[in-house]
Parts: sequence; structure tokens; C-alpha cells
Amino acid sequence: MPREFPQIAWDDRLTADCRAMIRLALAEDLGAGDWTTEALVPESVRCQAAVTARQETVVAGLPAVALTLDAVDPQIQWRPEVQDGDLVACGARVGVVTGPARGILVAERTLLNFLGRLSGIADLTRQYVAAVAGTAARIYDTRKTTPGWRRLEKYAVRCGGGWNHREGLFAAVLIKDNHLAWGREEGPLPPAEAVRRAKAFLQRRAAGQSSEMIVEIEVDTLEQLADVLPEGPDIILLDNMPPAQLRQAAALRTRLNPNVELEASGGVDLTTVRAIAETGVERISVGALTHSPPAADFGLDEIPQKSPLPPGEG
Repeated sequence: MPREFPQIAWDDRLTADCRAMIRLALAEDLGAGDWTTEALVPESVRCQAAVTARQETVVAGLPAVALTLDAVDPQIQWRPEVQDGDLVACGARVGVVTGPARGILVAERTLLNFLGRLSGIADLTRQYVAAVAGTAARIYDTRKTTPGWRRLEKYAVRCGGGWNHREGLFAAVLIKDNHLAWGREEGPLPPAEAVRRAKAFLQRRAAGQSSEMIVEIEVDTLEQLADVLPEGPDIILLDNMPPAQLRQAAALRTRLNPNVELEASGGVDLTTVRAIAETGVERISVGALTHSPPAADFGLDEIPQKSPLPPGEG
């Protein structure tokens, strides 16, 4: 069974990341105060509002909504009506906010930004996953993430049915072209030697015990692939190979070392991903999942009440 990178779920670490980003978001939005709300909305007014999807989308980031509201005013109550990972229709209500109107107005844009960004990633991931359905290929994210948002964005990929590649430089050995170019003073490091050196390094770090860290190497020619397969890295990344060459690579892998998984990267979009998946690779990494997804559109709209909500109700 091939080894896998750790997959991200919502946990205490992710909560801490989210709280830190919420503090920054509120600070840049609120500054010295929300003058419009303070000028027009009495402090005593309580209200109820629905967060509504304005397009079909996979939802991701509901915990960020609760954390944002709590950071603004712990009196505000949040009742989600769907779960992260759910596909909702345009017009669907994803949750209800109840509490002091001033606090809800302060939190509105920040919570919608978090929900829109993360749901946009999840929904784009869903589209890629659907495009390769029925093949052996899985869709992976990359490190092309918004600075500070990485774990949040990788969580959103999981909500959309994708898989997480390494979380950071600390999480795997991934040998790329610049590592080979600068791997020794006398000239480029041969890929096979790089894999041997990486494995020896991990053995030393593990004090003689078997290391659990994945070793992956990037190649861009079939000659490099043939050279490195006998060394048994966990994964070989095939960089910018067209489908015909990817098929040759998969056949070569099957012949020389069927235990190694192949990852395709480069030139991947929704128009090409199916053809790539049908070549026999097990992994397809897609930077676009996190570096350029369109944000999903959500709104926060008043739920009309027959009479104003009294303090403490809801």
C-alpha cells in the first residue's frame, strides 16, 4: 500500500490558525470603529439574519463563521444548517445568525470573506475530482497557497474531495530540479544519487530506524525516470509531460518498479485533467485549486421579525 501525506482535518491547530487570521481581518476592516453602524444602529437592537449561498457550491469554512462572530461579540449565536463538504443549491440557507445587530454588522464582511474563499476552493476541487471520476487518479493540492492561509486552504481542498500534498518543507523530501542543480559543487546531482542520498539522510535522522517520511523526486524526461525508478522513491513527479509521454512513463514504471506512484504536474486545468488521469498516473497536483479559485458568493440577509427581538432572546 503506498504511503500517504498527512491529511488535514479541522482540529485545534486549524482553529488557532483561523483565530489568528480573523484577528488580522477584523483589525484591517474595523480599525478605529464602524462609524456607519454606530451612527445609525442603536446598541439595543437585536436581529436575526441568514447566511445564504448565491450560487451552487460546496461549503467550506463554517467553523470560521462561528469563530468570527465569537471574536466580535460572544453574545452572537450561530446555527449552521449544513456541514462543511455539503453541496448546496443557489439560494440555500447555510446558517442563521442571531444577536446584537451592531456586532453582526461588524462581523458580516469578514465571515463572508472566509466562507467565500474556502468554499470557492472546495467547489473548484469538486469540479476537478468529478472530471477524473472513474480513473485511478486522485487530485492533490500544492504549496501554492495564500501566505498564512495554508492549512485553511488545504482543509477546503479536503472538503471538496481532494487530497493534501505535503503541508510544508518539513513534511516530506521532495527533490526538485534546483536541488539537483545545486546538490554538489562539481555539477548537477544525478537523480538516482539524489534519492540514495535522501534515503541515507533520513536513516541517519531516524537513528537507524525506518523513516516514515515520504521521498519524492521530480523528473522531466523518460531517461531520468528510468534512472531513478530502481532506487524506489515513494513518488516520482512527472513535470510538464504531455499525455502521450505520461503513458510511456506509466508503462516504464510498471516494467521497472510497479511499487512507485506517479504524480503528474504542470499544464493541468479542467480541459486537460481527464486526459492526464487516463494515462495511468495515480496523482495529479493542481496549483490552481488554491492559487486562483473564484470565491463562492454568499450573502447575509435579514430574516424579518414581527417585532424586534428582546435582549437575550434567540
